[in-house]
Amino acid sequence: MSHDAEWEAPEGSWASSAARRRNMQAIRSRDTKPEWLIRRLIHAKGLRYRVAARPLPDLRRTADLVFRPVKVAVFIDGCYWHGCPEHYVPPRANAGYWSEKVLRNVKRDRDTDQKLKEAGWCVLRFWEHEPSDACADEIALTVLRRREGRAGGGN
Repeated sequence: MSHDAEWEAPEGSWASSAARRRNMQAIRSRDTKPEWLIRRLIHAKGLRYRVAARPLPDLRRTADLVFRPVKVAVFIDGCYWHGCPEHYVPPRANAGYWSEKVLRNVKRDRDTDQKLKEAGWCVLRFWEHEPSDACADEIALTVLRRREGRAGGGN
């Protein structure tokens, strides 16, 4: 039995239908398959990290992986939600809302990058479609280089 025919969007709702609302609510904001694969590879390299943590306590944004001692924040961005130039396809339903939402996400991403860099953090961003092993290699190399620099007294 489908309730979609009876459903009416609440005032100001982003959902074009009840089915669309259920689909969008089911999308994970963390622990996605690309994140999980990269975390597993990083862990296998002997590196430890925080998951879905705030790099800066005063910044209300979380990174997918955080290496606090060496100030490395890793983001694995979804192609749709973060406007991948290669894979983003504008929505057909409720296009105005969703296109604006993605644009706000991209602006917030750039603002996050800038704030973290100003605080001395290295920001690494990967698209969900990038090969997990290549992402893990770049993360590990960056973390190990920054550890070496810290041990030598530099940054």
